[in-house]
Amino acid sequence: MSSTEEFQELRPLLFSIAYRILGRVGEAEDAVQETWLRYEASPTRPRSVKAFLSATVTRIAIDVLRSARVRREAYVGPWFPEPLLADPYEDPARSAELADSVSMAALLLLERLSPLERAVFVLREVFDFDFPEVASAVGRSEAACRQLAVRARRHMSEGRPRFEADRRERQELASRFFEALREGDVAGLQVLLAADVSMTGDGGGKAPQLARAVVGAEKVARLLAVAFPRMARAEVTLEPREINGQPGAIVRDRDGAVLNALTLDVLDGRIQAIRTVLNPDKLGHLGPVGDAWAVDREIRRRPSRRPGPGGRGDA
Repeated sequence: MSSTEEFQELRPLLFSIAYRILGRVGEAEDAVQETWLRYEASPTRPRSVKAFLSATVTRIAIDVLRSARVRREAYVGPWFPEPLLADPYEDPARSAELADSVSMAALLLLERLSPLERAVFVLREVFDFDFPEVASAVGRSEAACRQLAVRARRHMSEGRPRFEADRRERQELASRFFEALREGDVAGLQVLLAADVSMTGDGGGKAPQLARAVVGAEKVARLLAVAFPRMARAEVTLEPREINGQPGAIVRDRDGAVLNALTLDVLDGRIQAIRTVLNPDKLGHLGPVGDAWAVDREIRRRPSRRPGPGGRGDA
Protein backbone atom coordinates (compact mmCIF):
# COMPACT_ATOMS: atom_id res chain seq x y z
CA MET A 1 0.00 0.00 0.00
CA SER A 2 1.37 3.42 -0.95
CA SER A 3 1.75 6.25 1.55
CA THR A 4 -1.12 8.10 -0.18
CA GLU A 5 -3.40 5.08 0.15
CA GLU A 6 -2.45 4.63 3.81
CA PHE A 7 -3.22 8.27 4.51
CA GLN A 8 -6.56 8.18 2.69
CA GLU A 9 -7.57 5.09 4.66
CA LEU A 10 -6.88 6.91 7.93
CA ARG A 11 -8.27 10.30 6.87
CA PRO A 12 -11.75 9.71 8.42
CA LEU A 13 -10.18 8.95 11.79
CA LEU A 14 -7.88 11.97 11.59
CA PHE A 15 -10.73 14.34 10.74
CA SER A 16 -12.90 12.91 13.53
CA ILE A 17 -10.12 13.42 16.08
CA ALA A 18 -9.46 16.98 14.92
CA TYR A 19 -13.15 17.95 14.78
CA ARG A 20 -13.82 16.77 18.33
CA ILE A 21 -10.84 18.74 19.61
CA LEU A 22 -11.59 21.90 17.61
CA GLY A 23 -15.36 21.92 17.01
CA ARG A 24 -14.78 23.52 13.60
CA VAL A 25 -15.12 21.66 10.29
CA GLY A 26 -12.79 23.93 8.32
CA GLU A 27 -10.11 23.95 11.01
CA ALA A 28 -10.31 20.15 11.29
CA GLU A 29 -9.90 19.78 7.53
CA ASP A 30 -6.92 22.15 7.60
CA ALA A 31 -5.35 20.12 10.42
CA VAL A 32 -5.74 16.93 8.39
CA GLN A 33 -4.19 18.60 5.33
CA GLU A 34 -1.23 19.84 7.40
CA THR A 35 -0.83 16.31 8.77
CA TRP A 36 -0.53 14.99 5.20
CA LEU A 37 2.12 17.58 4.34
CA ARG A 38 4.19 16.61 7.38
CA TYR A 39 3.76 12.91 6.62
CA GLU A 40 4.79 13.43 2.99
CA ALA A 41 7.83 15.44 4.06
CA SER A 42 8.96 12.88 6.64
CA PRO A 43 12.35 11.43 5.61
CA THR A 44 11.63 8.06 7.22
CA ARG A 45 8.64 5.76 7.26
CA PRO A 46 7.08 5.59 10.76
CA ARG A 47 6.83 2.20 12.40
CA SER A 48 3.09 2.76 12.92
CA VAL A 49 1.50 5.04 10.34
CA LYS A 50 -1.72 5.28 12.39
CA ALA A 51 0.16 6.30 15.54
CA PHE A 52 2.27 8.86 13.66
CA LEU A 53 -0.66 10.47 11.85
CA SER A 54 -2.92 10.48 14.92
CA ALA A 55 -0.19 12.08 17.02
CA THR A 56 0.52 14.67 14.34
CA VAL A 57 -3.09 15.73 13.82
CA THR A 58 -3.60 15.88 17.60
CA ARG A 59 -0.61 18.18 18.13
CA ILE A 60 -1.72 20.43 15.29
CA ALA A 61 -5.26 20.59 16.68
CA ILE A 62 -4.00 21.42 20.19
CA ASP A 63 -1.95 24.32 18.81
CA VAL A 64 -4.93 25.62 16.81
CA LEU A 65 -7.23 25.30 19.81
CA ARG A 66 -4.87 27.27 22.03
CA SER A 67 -4.85 30.16 19.58
CA ALA A 68 -8.62 29.91 19.01
CA ARG A 69 -9.41 30.24 22.71
CA VAL A 70 -8.45 33.92 22.65
CA ARG A 71 -10.82 34.55 19.73
CA ARG A 72 -13.65 32.68 21.44
CA GLU A 73 -13.36 34.83 24.56
CA ALA A 74 -14.35 37.82 22.41
CA TYR A 75 -17.11 35.96 20.57
CA VAL A 76 -20.51 37.68 20.47
CA GLY A 77 -23.15 35.57 22.24
CA PRO A 78 -23.11 31.79 22.79
CA TRP A 79 -20.45 29.83 20.89
CA PHE A 80 -21.54 26.50 19.37
CA PRO A 81 -19.49 24.04 17.32
CA GLU A 82 -19.94 24.01 13.56
CA PRO A 83 -22.73 21.60 12.59
CA LEU A 84 -21.54 18.26 11.24
CA LEU A 85 -23.90 16.27 9.01
CA ALA A 86 -21.91 13.04 8.96
CA ASP A 87 -18.96 11.80 10.98
CA PRO A 88 -16.67 10.10 8.42
CA TYR A 89 -15.22 7.68 10.98
CA GLU A 90 -17.34 4.60 11.52
CA ASP A 91 -17.13 1.74 14.00
CA PRO A 92 -20.35 -0.34 13.97
CA ALA A 93 -19.58 -1.76 17.41
CA ARG A 94 -19.45 1.73 18.94
CA SER A 95 -21.77 3.73 16.68
CA ALA A 96 -24.03 5.02 19.49
CA GLU A 97 -21.05 6.05 21.64
CA LEU A 98 -19.38 7.83 18.72
CA ALA A 99 -22.62 9.67 17.89
CA ASP A 100 -22.97 10.86 21.48
CA SER A 101 -19.35 12.05 21.56
CA VAL A 102 -19.91 14.33 18.55
CA SER A 103 -23.22 15.79 19.79
CA MET A 104 -23.47 19.53 20.41
CA ALA A 105 -23.95 18.85 24.12
CA ALA A 106 -20.78 16.74 24.39
CA LEU A 107 -18.69 19.17 22.34
CA LEU A 108 -19.83 22.07 24.51
CA LEU A 109 -18.74 20.12 27.58
CA LEU A 110 -15.37 19.48 25.95
CA GLU A 111 -15.03 23.26 25.63
CA ARG A 112 -14.71 23.42 29.42
CA LEU A 113 -11.55 21.31 29.35
CA SER A 114 -8.01 22.51 28.80
CA PRO A 115 -6.58 21.71 25.33
CA LEU A 116 -4.50 18.85 26.76
CA GLU A 117 -7.41 17.41 28.75
CA ARG A 118 -9.59 17.62 25.68
CA ALA A 119 -7.06 15.84 23.47
CA VAL A 120 -6.44 13.11 26.03
CA PHE A 121 -10.17 12.54 26.51
CA VAL A 122 -10.82 12.34 22.77
CA LEU A 123 -7.98 9.91 22.10
CA ARG A 124 -8.52 7.71 25.15
CA GLU A 125 -12.25 7.78 25.85
CA VAL A 126 -13.65 8.24 22.35
CA PHE A 127 -11.16 6.42 20.13
CA ASP A 128 -9.76 3.96 22.69
CA PHE A 129 -6.06 4.71 22.17
CA ASP A 130 -3.85 3.14 24.83
CA PHE A 131 -1.95 5.40 27.21
CA PRO A 132 1.48 5.01 25.55
CA GLU A 133 -0.10 6.21 22.28
CA VAL A 134 -1.87 9.07 24.05
CA ALA A 135 1.34 10.10 25.81
CA SER A 136 3.25 10.11 22.52
CA ALA A 137 0.53 12.16 20.83
CA VAL A 138 0.34 14.95 23.43
CA GLY A 139 4.01 14.93 24.49
CA ARG A 140 3.40 14.07 28.14
CA SER A 141 4.27 11.10 30.34
CA GLU A 142 1.85 8.21 30.71
CA ALA A 143 1.35 9.13 34.37
CA ALA A 144 0.49 12.71 33.45
CA CYS A 145 -1.93 11.51 30.77
CA ARG A 146 -3.69 9.25 33.25
CA GLN A 147 -4.19 12.24 35.55
CA LEU A 148 -5.43 14.35 32.65
CA ALA A 149 -7.86 11.57 31.69
CA VAL A 150 -9.22 11.33 35.24
CA ARG A 151 -9.85 15.08 35.40
CA ALA A 152 -11.42 15.11 31.95
CA ARG A 153 -13.72 12.17 32.73
CA ARG A 154 -14.85 13.82 35.94
CA HIS A 155 -15.71 17.11 34.23
CA MET A 156 -17.50 15.33 31.40
CA SER A 157 -19.49 12.98 33.63
CA GLU A 158 -20.72 15.86 35.79
CA GLY A 159 -22.67 17.43 32.96
CA ARG A 160 -22.84 14.94 30.13
CA PRO A 161 -26.39 14.02 29.12
CA ARG A 162 -27.38 10.47 28.22
CA PHE A 163 -29.38 10.60 25.01
CA GLU A 164 -32.16 8.27 23.96
CA ALA A 165 -30.59 4.92 23.14
CA ASP A 166 -33.24 4.09 20.55
CA ARG A 167 -32.43 6.08 17.44
CA ARG A 168 -35.79 5.29 15.86
CA GLU A 169 -37.71 6.71 18.83
CA ARG A 170 -35.56 9.86 18.70
CA GLN A 171 -36.31 10.36 15.03
CA GLU A 172 -40.05 9.73 15.52
CA LEU A 173 -40.18 12.39 18.24
CA ALA A 174 -38.25 14.80 16.00
CA SER A 175 -40.71 14.15 13.15
CA ARG A 176 -43.64 15.01 15.43
CA PHE A 177 -41.82 18.14 16.57
CA PHE A 178 -41.17 19.39 13.03
CA GLU A 179 -44.77 18.66 12.01
CA ALA A 180 -46.10 20.68 14.97
CA LEU A 181 -43.57 23.39 14.16
CA ARG A 182 -44.80 23.72 10.57
CA GLU A 183 -48.40 23.94 11.77
CA GLY A 184 -47.71 26.43 14.57
CA ASP A 185 -49.31 24.00 17.01
CA VAL A 186 -48.54 25.27 20.52
CA ALA A 187 -50.13 22.33 22.33
CA GLY A 188 -48.50 19.84 19.99
CA LEU A 189 -45.10 21.42 20.57
CA GLN A 190 -45.45 21.78 24.32
CA VAL A 191 -46.19 18.12 24.91
CA LEU A 192 -42.89 17.21 23.20
CA LEU A 193 -40.75 19.61 25.24
CA ALA A 194 -39.21 19.01 28.66
CA ALA A 195 -40.51 21.36 31.35
CA ASP A 196 -37.12 23.11 31.56
CA VAL A 197 -36.31 23.00 27.85
CA SER A 198 -33.96 25.74 26.66
CA MET A 199 -33.60 27.31 23.22
CA THR A 200 -30.42 29.21 22.30
CA GLY A 201 -28.81 30.47 19.13
CA ASP A 202 -25.27 31.15 17.91
CA GLY A 203 -25.24 34.07 15.48
CA GLY A 204 -21.82 35.42 16.41
CA GLY A 205 -23.16 38.94 15.89
CA LYS A 206 -23.45 38.18 12.16
CA ALA A 207 -27.05 36.94 11.98
CA PRO A 208 -30.36 37.56 13.79
CA GLN A 209 -30.43 35.62 17.04
CA LEU A 210 -32.22 35.48 20.36
CA ALA A 211 -31.01 38.11 22.80
CA ARG A 212 -30.93 35.45 25.50
CA ALA A 213 -31.91 31.82 26.02
CA VAL A 214 -35.63 31.05 26.14
CA VAL A 215 -36.40 28.56 28.92
CA GLY A 216 -39.55 26.60 29.71
CA ALA A 217 -41.89 24.47 27.62
CA GLU A 218 -44.70 27.03 27.33
CA LYS A 219 -42.42 29.95 26.41
CA VAL A 220 -40.47 27.94 23.84
CA ALA A 221 -43.62 26.42 22.32
CA ARG A 222 -45.33 29.80 21.95
CA LEU A 223 -42.26 31.43 20.44
CA LEU A 224 -41.82 28.62 17.91
CA ALA A 225 -45.54 28.52 17.10
CA VAL A 226 -45.42 32.19 16.07
CA ALA A 227 -42.00 32.26 14.40
CA PHE A 228 -41.96 29.25 12.11
CA PRO A 229 -45.33 29.68 10.37
CA ARG A 230 -44.30 33.26 9.58
CA MET A 231 -41.01 31.93 8.22
CA ALA A 232 -42.94 29.48 6.07
CA ARG A 233 -44.92 32.36 4.57
CA ALA A 234 -41.55 33.84 3.57
CA GLU A 235 -40.90 30.48 1.85
CA VAL A 236 -38.36 29.35 4.44
CA THR A 237 -38.24 25.55 4.60
CA LEU A 238 -37.10 22.92 7.08
CA GLU A 239 -35.04 19.98 5.88
CA PRO A 240 -34.87 17.35 8.65
CA ARG A 241 -31.36 15.93 8.92
CA GLU A 242 -29.26 14.18 11.50
CA ILE A 243 -26.76 16.76 12.76
CA ASN A 244 -23.89 15.94 15.09
CA GLY A 245 -25.38 12.49 15.60
CA GLN A 246 -28.70 13.87 16.88
CA PRO A 247 -32.03 14.86 15.27
CA GLY A 248 -31.98 18.24 13.61
CA ALA A 249 -32.78 20.22 10.50
CA ILE A 250 -31.26 22.56 7.96
CA VAL A 251 -33.30 25.76 7.51
CA ARG A 252 -33.22 27.15 3.95
CA ASP A 253 -34.49 30.28 2.23
CA ARG A 254 -36.70 30.27 -0.88
CA ASP A 255 -33.64 29.75 -3.08
CA GLY A 256 -32.42 26.76 -1.10
CA ALA A 257 -29.55 28.63 0.57
CA VAL A 258 -28.72 27.69 4.18
CA LEU A 259 -29.96 30.05 6.91
CA ASN A 260 -29.23 27.97 9.98
CA ALA A 261 -28.80 24.49 11.38
CA LEU A 262 -31.03 23.36 14.24
CA THR A 263 -30.30 20.48 16.61
CA LEU A 264 -32.44 18.75 19.24
CA ASP A 265 -31.27 17.04 22.43
CA VAL A 266 -33.72 14.23 23.26
CA LEU A 267 -33.84 12.54 26.67
CA ASP A 268 -36.59 10.59 28.45
CA GLY A 269 -38.98 11.05 25.54
CA ARG A 270 -38.78 14.85 25.59
CA ILE A 271 -36.71 17.53 23.87
CA GLN A 272 -34.32 18.96 26.45
CA ALA A 273 -32.54 21.60 24.37
CA ILE A 274 -32.89 23.31 20.99
CA ARG A 275 -29.77 24.91 19.55
CA THR A 276 -29.49 26.86 16.33
CA VAL A 277 -26.29 27.80 14.53
CA LEU A 278 -26.95 30.97 12.49
CA ASN A 279 -23.46 32.43 12.15
CA PRO A 280 -22.85 32.34 8.37
CA ASP A 281 -19.14 31.69 8.97
CA LYS A 282 -20.11 28.30 10.42
CA LEU A 283 -22.49 27.23 7.65
CA GLY A 284 -20.50 27.47 4.42
CA HIS A 285 -19.54 23.79 4.42
CA LEU A 286 -23.26 22.92 4.25
CA GLY A 287 -23.78 24.76 0.96
CA PRO A 288 -24.46 28.31 -0.27
CA VAL A 289 -25.40 30.54 2.69
CA GLY A 290 -28.44 32.81 2.52
CA ASP A 291 -28.92 36.34 3.81
CA ALA A 292 -30.55 35.79 7.20
CA TRP A 293 -30.88 39.54 7.81
CA ALA A 294 -32.90 39.99 4.60
CA VAL A 295 -35.17 37.08 5.51
CA ASP A 296 -35.62 38.51 9.00
CA ARG A 297 -36.63 41.89 7.59
CA GLU A 298 -39.16 40.24 5.27
CA ILE A 299 -40.65 38.23 8.13
CA ARG A 300 -40.92 41.30 10.37
CA ARG A 301 -42.88 43.13 7.68
CA ARG A 302 -45.50 40.40 7.66
CA PRO A 303 -48.45 40.61 10.08
CA SER A 304 -48.42 38.18 12.97
CA ARG A 305 -51.30 36.42 14.69
CA ARG A 306 -50.99 35.09 18.18
CA PRO A 307 -51.92 31.42 18.63
CA GLY A 308 -55.64 31.27 19.21
CA PRO A 309 -57.74 29.06 21.46
CA GLY A 310 -56.98 26.05 19.31
CA GLY A 311 -53.29 26.47 20.03
CA ARG A 312 -52.25 27.25 16.45
CA GLY A 313 -50.53 30.31 15.08
CA ASP A 314 -50.68 31.72 11.58
CA ALA A 315 -50.08 29.22 8.81
